[in-house]
Amino acid sequence: MTISENLRGSLFMVVSMAGFTINDALVKFAAEQMNLGQVMLVRGLFATTLIVLLAWHQGALRAPQLVFHPMVALRAMGELCATVFYLLALQQMPIANVSAVLQALPLAVTMGAALFLGERVGWRRWMAIAVGFTGVMIIVRPGFDGFNAFALLALLSVGFSALRDLTTRRLPTHVPSLLVSVATAIVVTLCGGFLIVPLGGWTPMTAGHVGLLAAAAVLLLFGYQFIIMSMRTGDISFVAPFRYTALLWAIMLGYLMFGDVPDLAMIVGSIIIVGSGLYTLYRERASATAPAAQSTSPAMAPDGL
Repeated sequence: MTISENLRGSLFMVVSMAGFTINDALVKFAAEQMNLGQVMLVRGLFATTLIVLLAWHQGALRAPQLVFHPMVALRAMGELCATVFYLLALQQMPIANVSAVLQALPLAVTMGAALFLGERVGWRRWMAIAVGFTGVMIIVRPGFDGFNAFALLALLSVGFSALRDLTTRRLPTHVPSLLVSVATAIVVTLCGGFLIVPLGGWTPMTAGHVGLLAAAAVLLLFGYQFIIMSMRTGDISFVAPFRYTALLWAIMLGYLMFGDVPDLAMIVGSIIIVGSGLYTLYRERASATAPAAQSTSPAMAPDGL
């Protein structure tokens, strides 16, 4: 890859993270007006429509029976649980804090690949994983006055997101990625519909509410497309670290939209997590293996978050 290609790829990654994070901010704002089930349903209807149209255009719907493959179902369930826990945490916590916890996902994928897929992980990367999750604990602060129980939901979201990404790597090659995305989007949308009544019932919506959630759905696809472009344009070892710009977007949007100012624990924990993730990427490149790097590939793009 040339320098210009790497720079272009890194720019695409930054834009992708902006799309995902702005989507998060819009969803958090909408969740102040209605329950999360309704948010998931309405946004999901827009997102599912867009993904189905894209999949149809790409010819990914020619074998719809493939959605019943066990790995597709397991991935959809992982995405569903990750989405529900993530949105519950996002509703109750500053967006930057939730985003910081989510940055531990590449570390969780590396750990999961070693424990469940038999991939070799040396002691240096195990140390990086341990240090990274220490950073998560600093943000979560269990047992301290600043502890927010909803931070544990963000941590559960990381676990289920890791399950989703590890399952993605076990999908048969003949199953189109867009077909998997269609199945996932439908499952998340239907779950939102089922959650409306238990979470308080339907709230009348204005045109502004509808437009907000439609924009969030478009931003999801926007982020998804640009993360694919980033992985196809530059060297993964150069482009992948720019995934952490999501945290910068989250801090900025949290301050501008919700008046959130990061505290010292969040800043220190974030630095530790990002540093551990970058070191893990470096070690993967040095050892010619890439579980965490692959977790920043298009499979990392959250279909439902």
